[in-house]
Amino acid sequence: MKLWDKGISIDKKIEQFTVGNDREIDLHIAKYDVQASLAHAIMLASIGIISSEELQQLKNGLHLLSEAIENGTFSIEAAFEDVHSKIEYELTQSLGEVGKKIHTARSRNDQVLVALHLYYKDNLNEIHQKTKTLFDTLLSLADTHKKALLPGYTHLQVAMPSSFGLWFSAYAELLIDDLYVLKSVSKIVDQNPLGSAAGYGSSFPIDRTITTRELGFATLKYNVVAAQLSRGKSERAIASALGGLCNTMSRFAMDICLYMSQNFGFISFPDELTTGSSIMPHKKNPDVFELIRGKANKIQALHTEMLLITNNLPSGYHRDFQLLKENIINAFEDVKDILDIFNYAIQQIIVQNIDLNDDKYKYLFTVDSINNLVVDGMSFREAYQNIGKQVQDNTYQPDLGKEHSHIGSIHNLCLDDIRNKFPE
Repeated sequence: MKLWDKGISIDKKIEQFTVGNDREIDLHIAKYDVQASLAHAIMLASIGIISSEELQQLKNGLHLLSEAIENGTFSIEAAFEDVHSKIEYELTQSLGEVGKKIHTARSRNDQVLVALHLYYKDNLNEIHQKTKTLFDTLLSLADTHKKALLPGYTHLQVAMPSSFGLWFSAYAELLIDDLYVLKSVSKIVDQNPLGSAAGYGSSFPIDRTITTRELGFATLKYNVVAAQLSRGKSERAIASALGGLCNTMSRFAMDICLYMSQNFGFISFPDELTTGSSIMPHKKNPDVFELIRGKANKIQALHTEMLLITNNLPSGYHRDFQLLKENIINAFEDVKDILDIFNYAIQQIIVQNIDLNDDKYKYLFTVDSINNLVVDGMSFREAYQNIGKQVQDNTYQPDLGKEHSHIGSIHNLCLDDIRNKFPE
């Protein structure tokens, strides 16, 4: 029950090692293999390789498989190497000789490639939508808490006044940059590789424009060798883009963990969103954000893995490519989970009232005090030295009333402008 089976038995240890976790992982791409098989069958009928009656039989068989996948009754038993062999087997069982014709003019190589490209397209779009949900939540929180001041830090030292509005909308705008990269990756995978077969095309007069249209690809990967060379290149681009998004979320999660600690005390969450200690009954741990941070950092390492697996492979197909699939699919699933739980949890954040009259925050306003002196006619250097001397002499008195009115500052968040930047 292997697409390459020539009737020769293979050592069971070798088989187990080479198959790996493909059966479990392939459930994620099963529906896309059915979609690609349907498009391929339509193309085979258009060039006269199969009849219209055979096409209809294949359509019916593939429709039944699609329904089984959708309702969760489809499985890949241990007798099968992967989803592709399972689907062909089911078609052959139900349709006889007609089922055996589905593999005409394609290879498992381009079969895997096209299913993965379809999976990548759909899931990049889904991540885009989930990121938009988190983006909207953050802008809403920024608007709600725009007047709540927050100490800003550099080098983890008290620096200048910030606000919760500035903090929430900062991470919202960073998500836009992450989506710019994700959109460029979407263009990379929106190219149909089907028809490249084992990497060198086919002697059948296949029409690749038909499968491109049927599968909704924007274009096709014209050169059949380039189509196979895209294996690994696509995964590296995806891993880099997902890593960028995860970098934003891991840094945000770190801020949350820091700001929840008693030494800061800027925010909290309802008890039911935190966890306790087995020996310290007072603990309210931000485990969800620590796990977000850890999972996001793990995904950031994925690009290095993809790079090292494929870095020095010559042209043509190599079995090394099989190792790309599991972790890139797991990364997609993890990123979707991270976005969902982040959005769920952050909506329940409790912003604390921070007393900026507290002595530890009085130097937040030194820059504002310098600027006041400059506005009154003093040079910046003299004003800087003047306030610096007050700090050293412990005579400095902060001015808490200075407004920051320029674009993108505490009192001019430009939330509508940020919202309008979001790529649809």
